[in-house]
Amino acid sequence: MRLFFSVLSFVIAINFTFSQTKKSIKATVLSKQENNIKIQGSAILEGTSASTEIILGTLLISTIQKGNYILKINAEGYTSIRLPISIAEENIDLGIIYLEKDITTEKTDNLISLTEVDISNDESTTITSGLLQATKDIFLNRAAFDFGQAFFRVRGYNSAYSQVLLNGILMNNLTDGRPQWNNWGGLNDATRNQEFTFGLQPSNHSFGGILGTTNINTQPSKMRPGTRVSFSAANRTYAGRLMTTHTEATNKKGITYSVSASRRWAKEGYIEGTLYDAFSVFGALEYQLNSKNTFLATAILASNRRGRSSAFTEEVFLLKGRKYNPYWGEQDKKIRNSRERKIAQPVFMLNHFYKTENLKLNTGISYLSGPQSKSRLGYYNAPNPDATYYRYLPSFYINSPIGANFESAETTRQAFIKNSQLDWKSIYEANTALEDKKASYVLYNDIVDDKVLTFNTSGNVKINSKYSIDFGLMYKNLKSHNYAKIEDLLNADYHLDIDTFSNTNNDINGSTRKGEDEIFNYNYILNATNLNYFSQLRVSYSKWYASLSASINQLNYQREGLFKNERYLDNSIGNSSKVNFTDINLKGAFTYKITGRHWVNAQFAATQKPPTLQNTFVNPRENNTSVEKIQSERIKTADVNYHIRLPKLTGRISTFYTEFKGATDVNFFFVESGIGSDFVQEVVTNINKRHMGIEIGLEYQLSSSVKASGVFALGDYTYDNNPDVAINFDTTASTDELINTEGYSNLGTSSIHGYKLAQGPQKAFAFGLEYRDPKYWWVSGSANFLGNNYANISTITRTSSFYLNPETKEPFPEATPENVNKLLAQQKMEDFYLLNLVGGKSWIIKGNYVSVFASVNNVFNTVFRTGGYEQSRNGNYGEMSQDNLSTTPSFGTKYWYGYGRTYFLNLAISF
Repeated sequence: MRLFFSVLSFVIAINFTFSQTKKSIKATVLSKQENNIKIQGSAILEGTSASTEIILGTLLISTIQKGNYILKINAEGYTSIRLPISIAEENIDLGIIYLEKDITTEKTDNLISLTEVDISNDESTTITSGLLQATKDIFLNRAAFDFGQAFFRVRGYNSAYSQVLLNGILMNNLTDGRPQWNNWGGLNDATRNQEFTFGLQPSNHSFGGILGTTNINTQPSKMRPGTRVSFSAANRTYAGRLMTTHTEATNKKGITYSVSASRRWAKEGYIEGTLYDAFSVFGALEYQLNSKNTFLATAILASNRRGRSSAFTEEVFLLKGRKYNPYWGEQDKKIRNSRERKIAQPVFMLNHFYKTENLKLNTGISYLSGPQSKSRLGYYNAPNPDATYYRYLPSFYINSPIGANFESAETTRQAFIKNSQLDWKSIYEANTALEDKKASYVLYNDIVDDKVLTFNTSGNVKINSKYSIDFGLMYKNLKSHNYAKIEDLLNADYHLDIDTFSNTNNDINGSTRKGEDEIFNYNYILNATNLNYFSQLRVSYSKWYASLSASINQLNYQREGLFKNERYLDNSIGNSSKVNFTDINLKGAFTYKITGRHWVNAQFAATQKPPTLQNTFVNPRENNTSVEKIQSERIKTADVNYHIRLPKLTGRISTFYTEFKGATDVNFFFVESGIGSDFVQEVVTNINKRHMGIEIGLEYQLSSSVKASGVFALGDYTYDNNPDVAINFDTTASTDELINTEGYSNLGTSSIHGYKLAQGPQKAFAFGLEYRDPKYWWVSGSANFLGNNYANISTITRTSSFYLNPETKEPFPEATPENVNKLLAQQKMEDFYLLNLVGGKSWIIKGNYVSVFASVNNVFNTVFRTGGYEQSRNGNYGEMSQDNLSTTPSFGTKYWYGYGRTYFLNLAISF
């Protein structure tokens, strides 16, 4: 940091020895279709750092540059234009510039519909498309709107490596590190005003993540005044959506406001049994005290209830198809899903904006609170109710250790095809079978009730035409209450809150007899405090500009147990020790302008990312133990980019290289390993990964109406070492059933070096054509190829324990390197092609703007896998070898499948 401030002082000092004459570019920007309405927006001189806001149609931008450049004008709801200009010694007056309404605006609504699958499935499938909706970069645009449906991840990064801010306040969750898009889901109109900086580019608002930074601005003065009403129909996550938004123009007292509401619903989505029930409301009130001070109050509530779906093995897919979902069954002739997710976390936010010619300050405070829950069926000394349980499938009889029984396998196959859904009737009957009506089955919720207080201030100081400084300070406090609550006893009288495996109490201080709406099983609080400071220097000259950024991040975690668990009497209730992290992060960027239309830039970063809460404590539901010698992940990354901005040809060619070192991952599963069988917490530490690749995105204007685009991505994302693996387990079972009496076993390293990371397709390309008719209709299509997608591997099966016979503790004679490598070969999913079509039309009817948008994705109904993971149950060679005697192992890789042919239709009217 001392070096950073020394450099800062030096460059400021030497600046005063230089001077160049500024030139100004001005214009008036109006709407072509809406009676010459003065437009709000922004303008940038491509290839330079010169930019400005367009206020009430007035564009005024200053620059010290000379030569040929492209002036790009952007405004929400309008088509961007790029004007070639030649800058010499004189100021430039461009006169009146007309913008046309962007009839492709609804594409972002379509994107949200596509990416909402992120929170209907397991969080490990989270993709990054939602982050990219504000970008104009052709490669990132394709990655969002075309590759996103295949769970493509830009540069192989998941969304935890990005930052999403709402009015400058960071919204990433400390539990998993990811931005929580569902907290403002359904409010597309109100959150459409977004500023996105990709990768390591400097952001005005924060140090940022290595994937990028998005800031959502809810100021009503930045929105188009008027009312917009839209209706959508689709066959993806929801079937229908109704949304309305009204923004009032700023009055003479400097007051303006915006309100928005939406309703989304579906009896079931594309996947069977996935109900959808959501509503969202938004309100923002802005008061412009004077030309320097503005106050903003924002309130958001997005309530969402949806049915979840499951990954499943190829055996199940061949029997039931890609729409199959085992989590639901019929009850009273209605669909009832046992695994619902509910979210309702209102956000309240206050901001103060201070602005002068050379200083901008944004100070804000936000408070988020409320629960998110996931329901599930618990079963206690009763058969597993899941229709895909391995004992209910044909492979159980085919892979039997006593020999294949094809007759029983065929009987089971027919029974599964006929009765493959949850049997609610049998569940209710089982709960009334016992005399005392003790529950054999319970429907309960895993609940996370968060309270998050965030304070943030950020500023931008313009020292002169060449130098500027950005800075910011953030404080975030999280109190996360985690517990299980009984929702429905399913006709039973009570539930006995005892661990059925060890016959021990989950809370020895409480009653073991539990009823509906009572907390049981586990109960604890996770506390987290985060303090972050960043500063950034930007330097801009006629041929080059650069930035240097630094941040200090302090974070601490602590668990507070509320149940005294009999399995961990000394380590379950009360406060744990605090786990602390202090990290220093640096990044820089340098851009050299070959001409005003060609430039290259290089960027680098050396950062540290602390583990998330969910990867810090080994078994937080039961005890206070944290991962031993836990450390922050160390990241080094760099990229080199070539940009071209010709009047007809635009694009970017990039190459990147990233190293991740020292990551931690915690997993939970039942395993039959070479050293014994148990339900374990697997802790994988010292994980190193490597990401490298190239990106190409080009767009060419064939004529005034036709545009062609081509995109290519090739990545190589692999594990770069053999990490350490340990397992933890309780020791309350009988001694002869325990792996050992310590409750911990170090399994050594896992031999995964060189295996591919499960980060979505690592190869993709697309070709697109778009036609825009002068009469305001348009159509476009894209042909896409995606490949090199790999299933996530199990680390425990690649430790030395895999070779051991659990009966003799000696290696299996058959476990030769050749046999083991064949058995543990990583599953590569099939490459596939997708064709997507979109189109729209707009009209001005009696002064009202009316638009229709339609899209069809996966036109040819291609069947493809979006991801998958190896099951870890078969943790020794003997078990896995037996299970793989046939082509349908009982514990084979589980896969998620992409949607087939889907549509999205939107009708909107603005007035």
